[in-house]
Formats: sequence, structure tokens, C-alpha cells
Amino acid sequence: MTTPTIVVLEGDETGQELLVDALRVMAPDVVGMKLDFEHFDLSLAKRRETKNKIVHEAAAAMKRTGLGLKAATITPEIKGDVGSPNAILRREIDGKVIVRTGRRLPGIRPVAGINSPISIVRMAVGDAYGATEWRERTDDDEVAFRTERIERSVCRVVSEYAFAHARKTRSKVFGGPKYTVSPVYEGMLKEEMDAAADRYPDVVYEPQLIDATYALLISSSGDAMVIPSLNRDGDCLSDLVMQLFGSIAGAESVLLAFDEQLRPACVMAEAPHGTAPRLFGKNVANPMAMILACAALLSHIVDPRATSASRAIYEAVLETVHAGVATSDLGGHASTTEFTDAVIAKVRAKLDVWATL
Repeated sequence: MTTPTIVVLEGDETGQELLVDALRVMAPDVVGMKLDFEHFDLSLAKRRETKNKIVHEAAAAMKRTGLGLKAATITPEIKGDVGSPNAILRREIDGKVIVRTGRRLPGIRPVAGINSPISIVRMAVGDAYGATEWRERTDDDEVAFRTERIERSVCRVVSEYAFAHARKTRSKVFGGPKYTVSPVYEGMLKEEMDAAADRYPDVVYEPQLIDATYALLISSSGDAMVIPSLNRDGDCLSDLVMQLFGSIAGAESVLLAFDEQLRPACVMAEAPHGTAPRLFGKNVANPMAMILACAALLSHIVDPRATSASRAIYEAVLETVHAGVATSDLGGHASTTEFTDAVIAKVRAKLDVWATL
């Protein structure tokens, strides 16, 4: 069996620190299998030095290996600067879907008593992002315009993956776009959701308008849910959902590209938060999301050892918090290194015990 190669996209400030710490969890003596790593420096300084050439090289490597792990990076606000690498990466690996799952963290009281996981399956391209915008003067006012675009192929893969993920996680597909107000534009996603529902008759389907989705999220505490969404709606929803469970650090973010059979062909996992410059160099930032990103990436490697390692990491992270080892954002006193050390110890123990059964 060939050794999987993970493309490591290094970042800035605390993002890079958390990546380095999380990679310790993927050491062979921890996960029980050998992994190869190709490193690309996506720090702001390197992106400026290479005029983003390094980002294109990293994207090509990810497309070749099918696996990427990315640290948080700085996006400069200066017009004409290198900008964010995310748009380049998404475009060049043909990423179509971003998945973020909020889940209950042991000992952390979620908002409104929500206990079951909520996954946001959002478009990774199009919609409000990259829209053409302009302004025009009238006799007594100024008018702003925006031309947005979505594609049926993207609507289809968002819907297909949402239902496949719901079947896998025994969740219901919930929510949807504001198709009553925008039957042509947002209605396209609703049409593909309905079509996917026909292909997955065993999955509970409860479509809602986006405004009702927001309202019901904070009053629903029952079934696990998967919410397919437009790009901008999903961006907002995922931030809300993660905070409903207590911390943005409690979830990983996964970008997916697909083959012609709508199967994941390239996966890039990362933490959903930024570089947290005020925590840089202090060894106090929460590495949970970055470690969960490692677990998510392992789950996409077709190897039973990777599957076991992924589950062990997910469980070890949550059990570590349950045992009272947590960073300050979750009310604990552990450093970044101490939390990661505790997770590593639990992963090793789990895989050792499972091997004896």
C-alpha cells in the first residue's frame, strides 16, 4: 500500500504555531502509520516574495496528492497586495464545497440546549464572493449594483454531498435558500436539493427558507442536521453554528473538490479561525480545530489505519476536554503544548487498546 502524501500549507503567526503543534498528532508513532509530507511556505512574506507563485505550486501539489492541511494565513488589506491565498487554492483545485460541523464540547453549555451536531455544507465558489460590483450616480442619489453568479453543477454537488453526509451521519437535511423571493437564482439550489432528496429517500428532508433556518437553529435541540447553503449564507451560518456550541475552535473546516462521479477527489482541511496575532508566541492558543482538521483529513484516506486514527483523534480531543484539560478560551488553564500532549497520549492509548480487541 502506497504511503499517503499530505501537502502542508504553512501560514502566519499563531496559525503556523498551531499547525506545527497539530502535526505532532500525525507522527507515525502516534497514528500507527507512515505519512509523507510536502511543505509549502504560504506565509505573507513568502507570498509577497514569490508574487503568489508559491500558492500556485502548493495548489498543484494538492491536486496531485489529493490531500492538503492548511494553517491560517494573513490577508493584507492593502489594495494590489497578494491578498488571500484561499481564492487561488479553491480555484486551482476546483474546490466546490466547504463543510464545517459544529458539535457539543464536553463541559461547555451550548446555546439553547443544542446537543446534536450541525454540519453546514456550503458552496465554496460564486454567489456574493467574486461578484461584479459598481456604482452609478443619478440626479439626486448614488446607486450600487452587484451581479452574482451560481452554477447548477455547484448546486448539484452541494446538494449531493449534503444528502450523502446526512446518510453517513444519520442526520436530516434541513434549511435551504430564500427561493420564494429569488426563484430563478436561489431557486436553482432548491431544485437540486429536491432532486437529491429523491435520490436519497431514506434521508429525512426538511427544507426551510434561510430566515426560518436561522430562527429554528436556536430553538432546535433534537436531530443532527446537515444544512446545504449558498456561499454567503453558509459563511454566516457556519460562524453562527460554531458559536452556538461555545467556540469557533471546536470545529474543523474542509474544502472538497470532486470527480465526475461526485466523489471527493481533493481534500484540504484547516481550522476555521484566523491567525489570532494577540496570542502569537504565548503558547496559549487553542489547537483543537487544527487537530480536528488532521482527523478530518485522515478520514479521507482509503486505509483502515487512517480511519482508526481519525476516529481516535476525534475521540481523544473531546475526551481531553471532558477530563478538564482545556485552554483558557474554554475555561481551562492548559497551554497549547499541554493540550496537544494530552490528546497524543489518548490517541496512543486508544489505538493500542483497539489493536488488542
